[in-house]
Parts: sequence; structure tokens; C-alpha cells
Amino acid sequence: MNTLKLLLIAACAALTLSAGCSGDKQVKAVEPVCVADVNKSQAMQAGEDVLGKMHFTIEKADADTGYIRTRPLQGAQFFEFWRNDVVGGANWAESNIQNIRRIVELNITGQQGQICYSCNVKTQRLSLSDYKDTKHSQTYDKFAGSGIRSSKQRVDLGSAEQKTWIDLGQDEKLATVILQQIEKQIARQQKRKVL
Repeated sequence: MNTLKLLLIAACAALTLSAGCSGDKQVKAVEPVCVADVNKSQAMQAGEDVLGKMHFTIEKADADTGYIRTRPLQGAQFFEFWRNDVVGGANWAESNIQNIRRIVELNITGQQGQICYSCNVKTQRLSLSDYKDTKHSQTYDKFAGSGIRSSKQRVDLGSAEQKTWIDLGQDEKLATVILQQIEKQIARQQKRKVL
């Protein structure tokens, strides 16, 4: 029975690692994506739909300026196979080791009879710099003479003073995937119009 459990754990680990590493896609530099025959409200809706399918929550959507910003989204973990907000093996590994979150900003502009999208994905890592350290517990103080030693470290994750999000820069891979998904979404919408 123990051998069966070990084999099952090894198989799960191998599948997890292969899934994470196979996510490295050839991704070109993030360039604005432009589409024709779309008005600004349709463009906004397509952007919101794609971000919603990727489990991002819209924090701000301004149709007048063509701006969409999401709330921070914690990176997917290895067991969340249904999520696609982490692109690439290195990003996948980092997201499973650290607390990583991403914020997406879409800018939608009209140029020469077409709508253009630009996408920025800000990546941040959680840093718990100032945690409370209780070197000796009450148990230790009570039984100090008996040779029992106990030590506790307490990290209060709810305190705002202790949480610091460190900016890691742009996630160009995810930005490129988002723009590709928006292009596909608009192509599907235009295809439905024709039919």
C-alpha cells in the first residue's frame, strides 16, 4: 500500500512539473494589437470578457478614455489547472514558491479607422519584512528549569504594516497572451455578425 502511495505521489509530481515546464511558449515582444470594424464599446466588452475568463476582476473600466484595470490576482498554483493567468515555466515555478500577484491594464485607442489595444501586466511579490518574533513562549517561561525548550515565531498576515508588495516589473508573456485572446474574441464576434 505504501508503494502505491509513493508511485501516485511521484506520478502527480511528474505531471505537475511537466505541465509547468511545457507552458513556455514562443512569445514575441508585446506590441499593440489593432483590429478593424469594431467600435469602442465592443472593444471594451471584448477586453472585459477576456480578462473575466482569465479570472481577473475588473476594478476600473472607463469607456470614455478606453482604460481597463483589474484588481490584483494571486498567481495560479499547481493544482489550479483551470486557470491560465501564469504563462511560462519560470513564472509557474515562481508562482508556486512565492506569493505573486498580477494587475492588468488595457488601453484602447482608436487610430485610422481601427481600434488598438496595448496591455501592461504588473507583477508583484509579497514580502513579509517586519514580523513579530516571540522568542520564548509562555510554556518555556513556565518550565524553564525543567529542560523543556520551546520557541514560537508568529507572523500576522493580516497586518497592513507587515505586508509589502515588491514590484517585479512587467509580465510580457501574459500581456501577449491577453492580446492574442482579445484578437480571437473579436474575430469570433465578427464571425457571428456575418453569420
